[in-house]
Amino acid sequence: MSSWKDNLRTIDPYVPGEQPQLSDMIKLNTNENPYPPSPKARDVLTNFALDTLRLYPDPDSSLLVNAIAKRYEVGADQVFVGVGSDDVLAIAFMTFFNSKKPILFPDITYSFYDVWATLFNIPFERPALDDDFNLVAADYYKENGGVVIANPNAPTGIVQNESFLRDVIEHNRDVVVIIDEAYVDFCGESALYLTKEYDNVLIVQTFSKSRSMAGMRIGYAMGNPELINAMNDVRFSYNSYPMTRLSVALGVAAIEDEDYFQATKNQIIETREWTKRELKALGFTFGDSKTNFIFAKHSTVDAEVIFDKLREKHIFVRHFSGERIRNYLRISIGTMAEMEKFIDELKKIV
Repeated sequence: MSSWKDNLRTIDPYVPGEQPQLSDMIKLNTNENPYPPSPKARDVLTNFALDTLRLYPDPDSSLLVNAIAKRYEVGADQVFVGVGSDDVLAIAFMTFFNSKKPILFPDITYSFYDVWATLFNIPFERPALDDDFNLVAADYYKENGGVVIANPNAPTGIVQNESFLRDVIEHNRDVVVIIDEAYVDFCGESALYLTKEYDNVLIVQTFSKSRSMAGMRIGYAMGNPELINAMNDVRFSYNSYPMTRLSVALGVAAIEDEDYFQATKNQIIETREWTKRELKALGFTFGDSKTNFIFAKHSTVDAEVIFDKLREKHIFVRHFSGERIRNYLRISIGTMAEMEKFIDELKKIV
């Protein structure tokens, strides 16, 4: 028997959404942006100097860091960039959650949190959302090693307001509070302003959703310089060149094209609100999603039945097996044409 197997690290991995490869599919299962990246990013790609790829990239990704800092009116020393927000969050977990006390995040939230905690041997607890899928502030008053809040939350799409965030932060001044804002551009104001008042708050965002660049893997965090410096120390300890030259160049172009960003974001919001009305008319119920997806259940038809029948038509949505959410579907917002087709097929099912 091979003794090396005794020393394997075993873990139940995060399971990403299905990535089908069908030419006629409507893909509404991974919250990707249905619109292409900024035309300015396309121009950069067309004119990119391929020969530069033989050289290592700037380890500080300074061009991208500076562009993000300018966009959000913060200092460059307040910005950290990584290979998607998953990479950024993983580094934040490694950097800040090193006590023996459990970190806290909801029972229904981004399912990578408990995977990282397990992988990095971080104890954790998952306070339950209430019946309306809202976080309960009092659950985060207890002694802990850190707090992670996705706002808007995923997969529920629910936003916690400023008073809630302040309440939780005020009760957790001695630990780092991470606010994961992957979907914040679809709901309004970021909590970034709280980093000016609280030195223990870290805001994490991504280019994958509102900036149409899931395929490039660009994420970033913003907070006080001490937090960012600590994350850079950890990052440089195992990967000195995380961002490619191409990802930096495309990221700069994307974040500088404010007009395109606003236009596509607003189109998604408009399509989301139309879809909400249509779903309600078909007997679905859901919270007031402020993301680029809707987390909904039908009054009479089981979610798995709907999921399977849509899949037969090459329309892909996300179905979860968790105890409290197994009768819900998470429906990403596509183009208006895609959502009209989706609704037409739903009418045949429900």
